[in-house]
Amino acid sequence: MDVIKFREIIKQREETDDEWDYGVEQCWKQEVELLTKDIPSTIEFLKNDCTAEEYSWISEVLDDIVELVPSQELVQCYKNLMTKFPEECSKYNIAGSIESAEAILRWEAEHGKGGN
Repeated sequence: MDVIKFREIIKQREETDDEWDYGVEQCWKQEVELLTKDIPSTIEFLKNDCTAEEYSWISEVLDDIVELVPSQELVQCYKNLMTKFPEECSKYNIAGSIESAEAILRWEAEHGKGGN
């Protein structure tokens, strides 16, 4: 995963305050594209390099990531970080994002796509 590019996208996202701004959508699209390109390297990033701030920004696009690449391992890795970043979890309702991602995984599994 291109961590430098990811951090550039997050910086752009931070600078875009209006949630309905076209720039926000473009940042989300770029994040999803980057994070789904190579799931094993994304998991390694989450385990080893992801900051609390980056963790919270990923919650905005977690559903989109899982819809595109239904990876149980990715969701579990993201969920495991809840203990590492408890403040972000409470501030940004990350548990809700994880529950939604897990629901997507269940739906995908029930309808034949499955996850890895």
